[in-house]
Amino acid sequence: MTEQQVSLFLVPVPIGNLKDITLRALETLQTVNVILAEDTRTTGMLLKHLEITNNLQSYHIFNEHKAVEKLVERMKKGEVFALVSDAGTPAISDPGFLLVREVIAAGLEVQCLPGPTAFVPALVNSGLPNDRFVFEGFLPHKKGRKTRIDALTEESRTMIFYESPHRLLKTLAQLAEALGEERQACVSREISKLHEENVRGTLVELIDYYENNPLKGEIVLTVEGKAEKKESREDKRKAKYGKEE
Repeated sequence: MTEQQVSLFLVPVPIGNLKDITLRALETLQTVNVILAEDTRTTGMLLKHLEITNNLQSYHIFNEHKAVEKLVERMKKGEVFALVSDAGTPAISDPGFLLVREVIAAGLEVQCLPGPTAFVPALVNSGLPNDRFVFEGFLPHKKGRKTRIDALTEESRTMIFYESPHRLLKTLAQLAEALGEERQACVSREISKLHEENVRGTLVELIDYYENNPLKGEIVLTVEGKAEKKESREDKRKAKYGKEE
């Protein structure tokens, strides 16, 4: 079986420190026919810094449904594309899933390069259990927000959210109400940048902190899951031998 040519590369780009670009990402961005960019201005500045000259095409949440069919047709004719977001790994809370799905459906090859993404360092830095976790991305701004939060009340895995500075306090307050004020959490901001910060504490402590400290930058919120009930000796005995007569 011969190796199939990759038609679409998903290329992670730095979320802060530009030194986080990989050699493989550099090579891919240099050699593909077209780079699909969430914002061509942002990607253009990155490419200029990296001294890469290549064709840029806009691909974002507002045009992806219209663009997908034509892009797949071009790939069928042999063109090779790279998809990048403004920062991090494409398709993680950014456009990309729809294109990946349709390229695969067309029998073409997709390859995602390893590289920067915000939630992994935030999770590891949080000090919370990371053997099992759930990534929630951005909560709905309005409709469905409370329903989504209420659905997490029994979640025992560590929970990870993306959030904006102006909604963080609201989110912390809603989580504290639903999960309990004493639930441990960590707010990570400006990951890999000069002013990177990880603030840890209970949800109520974080509320107090950010009510008195202005907040800027990209944010990842990591929240402890619900403690799993430990089985007592009596529960174990009953499970093994059954209830007493």
